[in-house]
Amino acid sequence: MLTFGLKGGYDAGVKVVSTVKLFSHLANIGDTRSLIIHPASTTHRQLSDSQKVLAGAGPDVVRLSVGIEDKEDIIADLEQALAGT
Repeated sequence: MLTFGLKGGYDAGVKVVSTVKLFSHLANIGDTRSLIIHPASTTHRQLSDSQKVLAGAGPDVVRLSVGIEDKEDIIADLEQALAGT
């Protein structure tokens, strides 16, 4: 599991999740597939902005669970998605 923030904040997080092709947009972890989620717009959307930050789900946060796909494919997918932010 990897968690990181994007310089572009909320909009960048939504865009990255919607732009990836290999990753599945799901909240579970431990799958054989690579997964991605933007908690601020999904699992934590009911919280206030300050509650999201306290929960580690600030507007810029994206979470990845890396699966068993080829590492070069995973990296290429992330690179193309991040290039658009």
